[in-house]
Amino acid sequence: MDLTSYAELAVLLVNSGDALDTPEGAKRLLAQAGRARQAGRLTRADLEILRELRRELAAVFAAAARGDEQEAVDRLNSLLARHPVRPQLSRHDGQRWHLHLTEGGHLPDEYAAGAVMGLTALVTELGVDRLGACQAAPCRRAYLDTSSNRSRRYCSERCASRANVAAYRARRRHLSGHRG
Repeated sequence: MDLTSYAELAVLLVNSGDALDTPEGAKRLLAQAGRARQAGRLTRADLEILRELRRELAAVFAAAARGDEQEAVDRLNSLLARHPVRPQLSRHDGQRWHLHLTEGGHLPDEYAAGAVMGLTALVTELGVDRLGACQAAPCRRAYLDTSSNRSRRYCSERCASRANVAAYRARRRHLSGHRG
């Protein structure tokens, strides 16, 4: 089973910005995460729990981006202990039977268990260095590097382009400063 889509839940939450400031914003985030059916159960208390989960997941990505593998793994293990996975077979939207990691329970617990298990599977399969923070200043958005050559450094093509243009302009300024 490919758990990358579950790991993407963590990225989406870490990068959610002010979406968790209001129930409406959180519902849009949940719809983007493919969890619109669960959004109807969202409470104000759930928002605070999701904001705390966002802080904890951001700390995992930050540790990985710093190269602190042990801290990233310790944080993931702590999250796994607090958010146990309840696997369940599910069939919906015309799909075949497939595995869902969380069904039932409180919405933040479901989201957390899926996101944490997805990150954990990705780390065990590909390594901690596949969790990153965008290197385009000042972005720092989280991303998953699922490239075959471990080359991803930016959260999006937009940030990659912006960083490349900035580097090009810096080189040009440096070269023009040495000519005179």
